[in-house]
Amino acid sequence: MSMRSRIRRGAFVGVAAAGAVVLGAAPAMAHHCYVPMYSLGGPTSANWLVFSAEDGAAIVAGYEAGCDEAVDAGYAALRAAGMPVGIKIFEKMTIGHPKESGGSQNPNGANGVGLEYFGAGSTLADDMVMTWIEGAESVDC
Repeated sequence: MSMRSRIRRGAFVGVAAAGAVVLGAAPAMAHHCYVPMYSLGGPTSANWLVFSAEDGAAIVAGYEAGCDEAVDAGYAALRAAGMPVGIKIFEKMTIGHPKESGGSQNPNGANGVGLEYFGAGSTLADDMVMTWIEGAESVDC
């Protein structure tokens, strides 16, 4: 199995595990949604859990860049692809629901642009992590 396949398989399993950790962290609330971030320099709040692509690579795939240049190359790859550089999860409550789940629905959910759902087929968080790793791997440290 190629390194890329192993990383992709690990990323898939890891995102599911990370989702379970997030869900387990607040059992009274179902945190199944996230907001893509296109800048890590935005305002911060105690109500949001923020995971950068670099954090995601470490959590999901156990990957750490070998040097600062590799980190920068990972973020450059994300920006070149028009992808988010991180995600944030609202801790106090779930924001809307996927279209398929019923209840109060968010018509813009799981569309690859705004509010995304871990369980509604969205691969944006996975793709973000994989693109960052591929960019970081392109640099010899």
